[in-house]
Amino acid sequence: MLLFILALIPVIGLLVFVYLKDRKEKEPIGLLIALFFAGMATVITALIGEGVGEAILGVVFPKESVMFQIISAIFIVGFWEEIGKFLVLWLITWKNKHFDYSYDAIVYSIFVSLGFAALENVAYVFSNGVGTAVARMISAVPGHACFAVFMGFFYSKAKYASLTKKKGAATKYILLSIIIPVLVHGVYDAILMASGATENTAAALGIVLWFGYVIAMFVICFILVLRSSKNDFCIITSPEKLQTVYRPSVIGSWTCTCGSVNLLNFCPKCGKQRQLVTTWYCAKCGSPSSLNFCGNCGSPKPVFQPPVQNPVV
Repeated sequence: MLLFILALIPVIGLLVFVYLKDRKEKEPIGLLIALFFAGMATVITALIGEGVGEAILGVVFPKESVMFQIISAIFIVGFWEEIGKFLVLWLITWKNKHFDYSYDAIVYSIFVSLGFAALENVAYVFSNGVGTAVARMISAVPGHACFAVFMGFFYSKAKYASLTKKKGAATKYILLSIIIPVLVHGVYDAILMASGATENTAAALGIVLWFGYVIAMFVICFILVLRSSKNDFCIITSPEKLQTVYRPSVIGSWTCTCGSVNLLNFCPKCGKQRQLVTTWYCAKCGSPSSLNFCGNCGSPKPVFQPPVQNPVV
């Protein structure tokens, strides 16, 4: 029981942390639980992919060699673990109606990744004991969370680019949401595994390099989470059941009450919405709009209609 608790404490702590940082609109618990258990399931696909990949690689390089460890870490272990997480993330959340804020992507990806980490950690801890539990509590589990932060960061940008009809940018960010976590994960494992395949001074230098890499990764991801949480913004608006792109609809800059000057419909510093004075209501369906057409039914803006002060959109 103690080992089970030790294995899950870092997972639960990180999940609670990232959930509390979602300040604008909390995600449904049911969705997050589904992502967590789906992340657990990716352990199976990772084991199969890694087994096949390492068997093929073993024909070319001896398994004890440094080259085998580096190639395996980056192109087999890192790839299969992160691609499985991404596919689960994509299938469950890409078209989900709750994916409506920029920070949501980081929350989703961390729940998937820590589902994987939870099952993996339980297996390692029960096999190797308390010492492994403590070591992984401050390294491997936060490491999986960091890989997820990078994935979620670019995944969010891909979703926003897709909503704003920027197909090239959407494709670029989708690729980055896969490639960056794979590389970051792969280098993390490669340094550690290569150090284990060497001796004496080389091994010691490898461990020092690994600690430096881990610290830098943790710092960068912590900053990304804090900034993404602080600058969280709505990527779509949902008048009733309609979802329309949340994009600048008024030309010109405005000054927020916090002092920030920007061109968007929201303040990226504090999240306050631009006070629109050009909003009109569609005579056909009653939906609010500040464009030259209704985002719900497509009706053109009437020639004259008194503007609505500070509407709710």
